[in-house]
Amino acid sequence: MNNPTLKFVSTDQEYPSKRPAEMRNADFREIADRYAGPAAEQQAGRCSQCGVPYCSVHCPLHNHIPDWLRLTAEGRLREAYELSNATSTMPEICGRICPQDRLCEGNCVIEFSGHGAVTIGSVEKFITDTAWEEGWVEPLVPGKARGQSVGVIGAGPAGLSAAEYLRVLGYDVHVYDRHDRAGGLLTYGIPGFKLEKPVVMRRVERLKAGGIVFHEGFEVGRDATLDELRSRHDAILVATGVYKPRAIKAPGVGSRGVVDALDFLIASNRKSFGDAVPEWEDGRLNAAGRDVVVVGGGDTAMDCVRTAVRQGAKSVKCLYRRDRANMPGSQREVANAEEEGVEFVWLSSPEAFDAAADGRLSGVRVARMRLGAPDASGRRAPEPDPGNAMTLDADLVIKALGFDPEDLPAMFGAPELGVNRWGTLRVDSKSMMTSLDGVFAAGDIVRGASLVVWAIRDGRDVSEKMHAWLKAKAASERAAA
Repeated sequence: MNNPTLKFVSTDQEYPSKRPAEMRNADFREIADRYAGPAAEQQAGRCSQCGVPYCSVHCPLHNHIPDWLRLTAEGRLREAYELSNATSTMPEICGRICPQDRLCEGNCVIEFSGHGAVTIGSVEKFITDTAWEEGWVEPLVPGKARGQSVGVIGAGPAGLSAAEYLRVLGYDVHVYDRHDRAGGLLTYGIPGFKLEKPVVMRRVERLKAGGIVFHEGFEVGRDATLDELRSRHDAILVATGVYKPRAIKAPGVGSRGVVDALDFLIASNRKSFGDAVPEWEDGRLNAAGRDVVVVGGGDTAMDCVRTAVRQGAKSVKCLYRRDRANMPGSQREVANAEEEGVEFVWLSSPEAFDAAADGRLSGVRVARMRLGAPDASGRRAPEPDPGNAMTLDADLVIKALGFDPEDLPAMFGAPELGVNRWGTLRVDSKSMMTSLDGVFAAGDIVRGASLVVWAIRDGRDVSEKMHAWLKAKAASERAAA
């Protein structure tokens, strides 16, 4: 039998074709369709099956990538799905939104040889979407009931991943989330053109059908204190993520028309669900017909500029204080944004926000920057470049400078909940437990703003730690009875 892999020399790298920019700018559908079956098999067959799979090493979940690529190349799609699903609770979501150019594909051996990486993310998306269509995605089957319950605070990727694993282990699982739909940033933060919402909702519905109880529209601190939740459950997981927007310190930042990225994205995603969104209807969080300036260079900034284009903005500019080579966001996202008409103003930073007499934003004064000596992270630090200031027309500015943790001890009514100097929860490195007995934490609220794939990994890891602790607790209670 011929080896179906090792075809990277004879087969060129080919991603699923993207819809033309003028077409995709008119809607919030994902910008590319998935592979047809033969194309997926052909692209999977480019894998070199190398002895040290750097793709797996650089995947936070350590997915068995070469193995399911080989199975795909052989046409054994169900087996490929089962292997992909073995290490990830959301493979089709990771296939869509992971920055593969910085992780698996960016470390592909054949990429280093100049042949172009295997299109791992697109194949992963194809495998799992096919599994859903063919009915291979099995219902969540709870394990034998243990008589213990777990409360999960936060229905984002870390919380959902942990909830699934804990339910399979036989625990009663209750998920508490402030939003009216589960999914966290998967649902309300990431636009549909990167992750269509039915893809998230079918995962959530699977968890609900498996007996996980969701308490939506529930705010810890308002509807119950942390102590009250601790009294209801044998263990608690805090997986809230980080939602506090980083501020810009500049004159006029309080002008009407200067908004936070997450407010803008949530409003847009709510409209996609058909919700009534007053701030969108009255124009406060709607870019239609406006000169839009987005400040920031990460993936959230890319989501904002591309959303503004689809809302019908008059113009969209992105200000970033470093150059293109030093921006933190995915280079693929930058390329997509440029195709869609976004103008990037590199080496620039807002100096002041001008407002008309009625307080409405009218423009942004921009300081030009240059790269100086490297900072503590090793990146060259931006510094002002005198004499090159300019003013940009703008009646909507979106601040996308990243997120910090909220003050959870104050919000939860739990001042004894330990945090570090960055405000993230302090956990024991081995047990993943916070300063409170039986209260664990995982995801961005521990590591800071990071990637969805890391949140899924943390959810997987913390479920194992919680399981060990809950078993010991049950044994101790039996011994004391």
